[in-house]
Amino acid sequence: MKRVVIIGSGGAGKSTLARKLGEVTNLPVIHLDSVFWKPNWTPTPKEEWKEIVEQLIMKDEWIIDGNFGSTMDLRIQRADTIILLDLHPLICVYSVIKRVLKHRNKTRPDMGENCPEKADYEFLQWVWNFRKKSLPTVLRKLDKAEGKTIIRLKSRKEIGQFIKELE
Repeated sequence: MKRVVIIGSGGAGKSTLARKLGEVTNLPVIHLDSVFWKPNWTPTPKEEWKEIVEQLIMKDEWIIDGNFGSTMDLRIQRADTIILLDLHPLICVYSVIKRVLKHRNKTRPDMGENCPEKADYEFLQWVWNFRKKSLPTVLRKLDKAEGKTIIRLKSRKEIGQFIKELE
């Protein structure tokens, strides 16, 4: 496990798992949200974003968390391990709301600079519908990922057990 991609719904715990996995493995952690979002929630332009991701994945070791469908194939192709967090939508929506309350009017550590925590209706709807609308596409991508270790974790308990086994 040298190049790890962590994907899943918003609120599934991608960034938290990335941090914990980084502590256990001593691999560098890259939170895509902190790279993609410029101050005041300004997105990185598409071509620039692709170039940034291409540079990041050329390193020998990393843990990268985040979905960003436009560059997911690049990351999956270069990774040796893909972790899919497939938690129930209710858990994910609850976690997003909890995160918003915890970081209200602040930027969380795994987010781009000066991007105060928020969750609008559109984002909550995306989280709620992730399993139905986004997961099938992710699973098709993973089906094509030959020679990769694919780990699908479906609960907080399974995530905790996974980390314990690595320790």
